[in-house]
Amino acid sequence: MEESFKGALDRIDAKILRALHTDGRLTNAELAARVSVSPATCHRRTQRLFDEGCIMGVRADVAPLAVDLGTLVMVGVVLDRSTPESFAAFEAVILKMKEVLDCNLVAGDFDYLLKIRVRDMADFNKLHGQKLIALPGVRQTRTFFVMKEVKENARLPF
Repeated sequence: MEESFKGALDRIDAKILRALHTDGRLTNAELAARVSVSPATCHRRTQRLFDEGCIMGVRADVAPLAVDLGTLVMVGVVLDRSTPESFAAFEAVILKMKEVLDCNLVAGDFDYLLKIRVRDMADFNKLHGQKLIALPGVRQTRTFFVMKEVKENARLPF
């Protein structure tokens, strides 16, 4: 999200966001009690925060091993051309790949940095051979197998 909401959020909005960011399973009544407003006010404000895009969604954090996706791989991608058309073609295909959790256009040695979850190295090898090297405009990839996840999906520091 590139817009800034900071100026539009008051103290109560910020308290609602912090509480839900910590525990998205709070009921409206529990949330209202935590932020010291009535349940009706809390519901109205929370709905507005969703409508304005301040809250982008609510979901469970699933343990990767529980769904047999214990291997985390980071892949740096260099495209053969740095044009809006080549970026758009690459991004259109990436958006359809369920294995790619995150895709970021970056400055530096790569054009894109991908975060991918797979079962194991053999699973990644198959993905690499069948899909990654066939992505539109890809000149080079560099693969990094994550040996230890020190900090993953941390809460926003606000």
